[in-house]
Amino acid sequence: MEQIVIQVKDKKKAQALKIFLQTLDFVESVTELGMNRQGRQIKSADFFSIAGLWAGRDISKESIRKEAWPQRI
Repeated sequence: MEQIVIQVKDKKKAQALKIFLQTLDFVESVTELGMNRQGRQIKSADFFSIAGLWAGRDISKESIRKEAWPQRI
């Protein structure tokens, strides 16, 4: 599945584009993300919703560095 991020200046036009995209049969979903004045995404996620994300994984600074820069180790 591919994703496309589109930034639209006018909120009414963004809403019209969203409605149009939802009518297309090959578009699986259309999600509207809020933005603040600096253009950063506003997230209203629950802090505890990602609890246990790293459970059962052996994650350390060394393993991350080894995976990121294998030629340096």
